Amino acid sequence: MADPVEIRAATDDDLEQINEIYNHYVRDSHCTFDVAPVTMPDRRVWFNRYATTGRYRLLMAMMATTVLGYATSSPYHERAAYASSVQTSIYTAAGMQRRGVGSALYAALFELLADEDVHRAYGGIALPNDASIALHQRFGFTRAGCFTEQGRKFGRYWDVVWYERAVA
Repeated sequence: MADPVEIRAATDDDLEQINEIYNHYVRDSHCTFDVAPVTMPDRRVWFNRYATTGRYRLLMAMMATTVLGYATSSPYHERAAYASSVQTSIYTAAGMQRRGVGSALYAALFELLADEDVHRAYGGIALPNDASIALHQRFGFTRAGCFTEQGRKFGRYWDVVWYERAVA
């Protein structure tokens, strides 16, 4: 990429572009198991789960005013004993895969999480998705297990492989 990519915390002004990126995957990919596009009111509720400090982050990769992708660290599970575990996700804009956006986002996200009370990060990847597996492995994730036929979308069942990595 010729122009510099800026990584920063997401703001309310980013939500429409975030939603466009995510809904592309809802409509055209098995990478998310949502089957209906996310509405803007629902996206705003989702956005309020994140902060500029703490375990739960939402980072943007920007070039000028265009969102290239985003990464999150979200609660892994609602029960208190899981509080020091997060689930991470990355979504890139159409055409931005394999261009370093995901790597830049994960590098920034894990740098921030290193200073938080986070013990483990988990990533669930619907198969097949060689690019996502390679990205997670590049950031020290190892395969923890595979759930077969975990979700149904586009008239078929998909396996989900889970990866984990130590954060602290």
